[in-house]
Amino acid sequence: MSITNLSIKNWSLNDRPREKLLAQGSTSLSDAELIAILIGSGSRSVSAVELSRLILNESDNSLDKLGKVSIKNLMKFNGIGEAKAITIAAAMELGRRRATEMPLELPKITTSNDAFKVLQPILGELPHEEFWILYLNNSNKVVAKHQISKGGFTGTYVDTRIVCKKALEENAVAMILAHNHPSGKLQPSQPDKQLTQKLKTAAQTLDIQILDHLIVTQQSFYSFADNGIL
Repeated sequence: MSITNLSIKNWSLNDRPREKLLAQGSTSLSDAELIAILIGSGSRSVSAVELSRLILNESDNSLDKLGKVSIKNLMKFNGIGEAKAITIAAAMELGRRRATEMPLELPKITTSNDAFKVLQPILGELPHEEFWILYLNNSNKVVAKHQISKGGFTGTYVDTRIVCKKALEENAVAMILAHNHPSGKLQPSQPDKQLTQKLKTAAQTLDIQILDHLIVTQQSFYSFADNGIL
């Protein structure tokens, strides 16, 4: 009997991810099963779960890589039309946005790696450059994070007045600067160094410290403070 003629009631539990989620919770489902819930159905030859496994396999079973697959390329899979491709893309973006939200417990920054953990979901995967700032209270806890500017592939403009204005609005006593390098290169450029010093001088007039400046890539970071150039 072909899968198209087989009643869903007779499928194995692994091919009925909705029922499995209801019975055991969402954490019990594999990545493929969760994607299968998104797409709802497979093709004439494979179930939704099997189709989801094929899609994941093409992305090396990596949700990170799947999140970067275009809608056009998702539609190359038999059984994935525009609506299903859009649904997958929307779910991947929601996951990314969830990772960037401020947790209920304010993160405390004690090392450059702590800052990287907050900033990587925001900046790590961007194809263009953005400049962000973490605003900290006197306990070094992040009270706010703001995008200051958004640029192209090679740079972005940062307005010192906006940086300082937001620091005052957030009652911040310290800041951590951050921007990404879409090229993946971690070494700071001369303009990066000049901007850091410019912002440091401006912040000092307001008794606000700049604790660090991080250059962020998808998998790593460069810390001005750790390298003694702040």
